[in-house]
Amino acid sequence: MGKERKIIEKSSENSKTVLTKLCKRIYNGVALLKNNRKRPACSRIEKIGRATTMKKFAAIALTLALTASAACAGATTVGICQLVQHEALDAATQGFKDALTEKMPDVKFDEQNAAGDASTCSTICTKFVTNDYDLILGNATAALQAASAATDSIPILGTSITDYATALDMSDWSGTTGKNISGTTDLAPLDEQAKCIKELFPDARNIGIIYCSSEPNSIYQSTTITKYLEDEGYTVKEYTFSDSNDVAAVTQSACDASDAIYIPTDNTAASCTEAINNVASQAKKPIFAGEEGIAKGCGVATLSISYYDLGYTTGEMAYDILVNGTDIKTMEVKSAPKFTKEYLPDRAKELGITVPDGYEEISAE
Repeated sequence: MGKERKIIEKSSENSKTVLTKLCKRIYNGVALLKNNRKRPACSRIEKIGRATTMKKFAAIALTLALTASAACAGATTVGICQLVQHEALDAATQGFKDALTEKMPDVKFDEQNAAGDASTCSTICTKFVTNDYDLILGNATAALQAASAATDSIPILGTSITDYATALDMSDWSGTTGKNISGTTDLAPLDEQAKCIKELFPDARNIGIIYCSSEPNSIYQSTTITKYLEDEGYTVKEYTFSDSNDVAAVTQSACDASDAIYIPTDNTAASCTEAINNVASQAKKPIFAGEEGIAKGCGVATLSISYYDLGYTTGEMAYDILVNGTDIKTMEVKSAPKFTKEYLPDRAKELGITVPDGYEEISAE
């Protein structure tokens, strides 16, 4: 009964009452049948009557158990806080919902989008905690941070998170958080991305990195890949914007001083690819993107993951927590299983870039 009790504890008060009554009826019936079996039957007719009664009760017990199970599943509500709307995060959210719905058809979602505002993430997550939801999904770093600040008891899963140690300010990272948080990471191998940039832009000397200064995930990627790019012989400079209003101006500055541009998995940049592309295409400067959505919007190539698959994996983790009783404190953060080299043939041709073998074609948005 350990698993059943855990499920009951996570249900609403009404569900608790219903399930408790159902369980009592089942247990009382079982006890009655056991007592009757111990008492000797007076006749063959009584024996037949007892057997019939047991069969009927078994059917009733099964029905009650199924009803209890349905009540538990129907009571499960998951809050989803997504930082901003763009292709990568949208795909991760959809993958998460699809995975969990396949395993828990009656699960309910409260899906909220913060429109790129970290304070809105905090408001959303506080509401989730007030409503006592069974689990919270934080899609993107700011959403995860808001959920973490809102509760230390409700299970929290992150997805589209670059680095959990940075996001949660943990100096001693071992692969698990040791608290009510786990999830999946979208961090690509930055050393391999630097090698891709070298093979695509071998004659470039100056690489400009553009990203939002308020996104710790982007700061981490920029700092890390800078060392790898310098090892490849490049001079690297960062160009940061504070919000979407500065994107075009910062991109122009980067294009004026750089031979090629790198954009990490930055959420603000991902939602402003049209503005970036307008500037970069006029300047004839190629962009290597940290993920497929940004590449489609303004890039020439990427080494990317499937965000849908990443979200799907996160949904499977949610099922393990909600139904199988897995302890989130000991769940290792999972990485994307596959990274793919991709390029946009039309942009590559326009910029005169020769793409080596091993890159798959994708189309612009």
